[in-house]
Amino acid sequence: MNTPVDVHRRNWIAREEQAERMIPLVGGLYRNHGVVTSIHGRRLIALSSVDLLKAHKFARQAGADELSLDDSTRILEALLALRPGPASLDIARLHQAYVDRGGDADLVDFLRGELAEILVNGEDPGAPKDVVLYGFGRIGRLLARLLIGHAGSESGLRLRAIVVRKGSEDDLTKRASLLRRDSVHGPFAGTIVVDKENDTILANGTLIQVIYSNDPATVDYTAHGIHDAIVVDNTGRWRDREGLGQHLQAKGVSRVLLTAPGKGDIKNIVYGINQDQVGDDRILSAASCTTNAITPVLAALDEAYGVQRGHVETVHSYTNDQNLIDNFHKGSRRGRSAALNMVITETGAAKAVAKALPKLAGKLTGSAIRVPTPNVSLAILNLTLDRPAPRDELNGYLRAVSLHSKLRQQVDYIESPEVVSTDFVGSHRAGIVDGLATIADDDNVVVYVWYDNEFGYSCQVVRVIERMAGTHPVVLPTRLNVTLETVKEMTQA
Repeated sequence: MNTPVDVHRRNWIAREEQAERMIPLVGGLYRNHGVVTSIHGRRLIALSSVDLLKAHKFARQAGADELSLDDSTRILEALLALRPGPASLDIARLHQAYVDRGGDADLVDFLRGELAEILVNGEDPGAPKDVVLYGFGRIGRLLARLLIGHAGSESGLRLRAIVVRKGSEDDLTKRASLLRRDSVHGPFAGTIVVDKENDTILANGTLIQVIYSNDPATVDYTAHGIHDAIVVDNTGRWRDREGLGQHLQAKGVSRVLLTAPGKGDIKNIVYGINQDQVGDDRILSAASCTTNAITPVLAALDEAYGVQRGHVETVHSYTNDQNLIDNFHKGSRRGRSAALNMVITETGAAKAVAKALPKLAGKLTGSAIRVPTPNVSLAILNLTLDRPAPRDELNGYLRAVSLHSKLRQQVDYIESPEVVSTDFVGSHRAGIVDGLATIADDDNVVVYVWYDNEFGYSCQVVRVIERMAGTHPVVLPTRLNVTLETVKEMTQA
């Protein structure tokens, strides 16, 4: 039989088998060399064969050239032959660079030239950096998942411990269960073993010490073999230098990162915008989820069009700070049931943007509405620009930013009339521009930015930790500085 149905089915099976052969290539590069591979920002690590096919198809949907499975396989095999050091490599862009050079040179030789700075030739990539999670709530558990998932190579970050206040006699079992099962993000991808005698959790080969303490200053991490650690404070209990400085009094701690906006003179770091300011500061903040979502988009718009002023309205999923049913709350309106109400509240995200992007100081106002959804939020940027921004031009620019710019790890772009908030659960990007929702009227524009306020933000936090530890992988090929002119040139080409 050779009906169209049979042909399509055979083609699908052949593509699926080819994708299956790619899986060990992707895994080998990651486990043995610390190389994270992607296709236009879509990570390939730990994907199924079907997900690999979807990653290849995404390029066409995003307005880029689709990468064939044959081309991907050749790139991956050539990379393995070169034995590169830790890096984040976009194989779609590597292939495009190869084609732009004529596509007739030896592929291994071409890649050797492109990736010269990460070819280690057997050199030791360095010891991993110890990380401690102080607090194990929504962000803490997602950070644990990410850090465990990043532990495939022997360099980089290594989750060593979590610190919590003991809640019950079976506290350890409950903590492990919350790591194993998540109502929003699904089950943990792997195995978890609890050792009650030693207060440890073994997750996919990562041994995590659970430490019970009410005082950050008195924990002795060195007693557990932890040294020079970065402590990530997820509690939100302390947000100023004095409070967070308590961590530095503990034995075995070198630096502290807060997963909330810092107060006073603490630097708020939004990766992709001001990570160069990390420096040697011992106490830093990773800002808020909303600040991370909107700042990269605002930076891109300001660079191309200039932002005169604007208002940011955040439609934000409820958080654990709110009440499930009506009850007393020290905050205004937050005492009313989060599951039944839209709740107008305050947000400091608009002002916080200026700490990462001083050019916008005093230009933005902001407010927030908490809504009855557990995750994924939406920021509405109502902006007045320095010059007119036609809708198609504006969207084309933001699409190019998501694919080719220095912000492509932070900004994503989508055009679909059917997407809703749950479609963005698990996004690795800080924010996703919804192109079909864009409104443009001369120099007044409204841009809608979705963001997974839990997972997308946690990915940004990990990038900051890597920067603090000096382990953030080199991102290659070198990313373009996208301008309106380059977008127009790409469109015309």
